[in-house]
Amino acid sequence: MRSRSGVSAVAAVERSVWQEAPPRRVVPDSVRAASVRAVLVCAVTLVQAMVAFLFTVAGSWWAFPVVLSTVVSVVVTTWAVLDVWITRQVWVQRHGVRSQPSSVAEPVRAVRSHRAAGRRGAADDTAAPHRAAA
Repeated sequence: MRSRSGVSAVAAVERSVWQEAPPRRVVPDSVRAASVRAVLVCAVTLVQAMVAFLFTVAGSWWAFPVVLSTVVSVVVTTWAVLDVWITRQVWVQRHGVRSQPSSVAEPVRAVRSHRAAGRRGAADDTAAPHRAAA
C-alpha cells in the first residue's frame, strides 16, 4: 500500500517521529557548583549596583556606603568567575579529557599508513641496487 508521497505505510511506521539528540557534554559537579556561585554573586552585584545608582541619583546619604560595598562586590564577582575557570582547568588536568576519534579519523589514519608503507617500499626498492653495486 502506497501513500501519495510514494512511501509505503510500513516504511512510514518504521521511521521515528522523534530524533535522538547527541548526548550533551556533562559538566563536572565542582565546576557546576563554582558556576552557580558565580552566577549568584554576579546577580547580587548587579542588584547592588542598581541600588547604588538609584541612591546616588536620589542624593541619599546611603549612596557612599552602598557604592563602596558595590566595589567590593565587583572584586568578589571577578574572583568567583576566575574560580570557575580555575576549577575547570584543575578538573581537566586531574581527570584528563576523554577524546573519541571522529568518523574521519580512521580513514585518514589508514591513508597515512598506506602512504607511509608505499614510501618505505619505494625506498627499499631503490636502495637495493645501490647496495648490490657497492
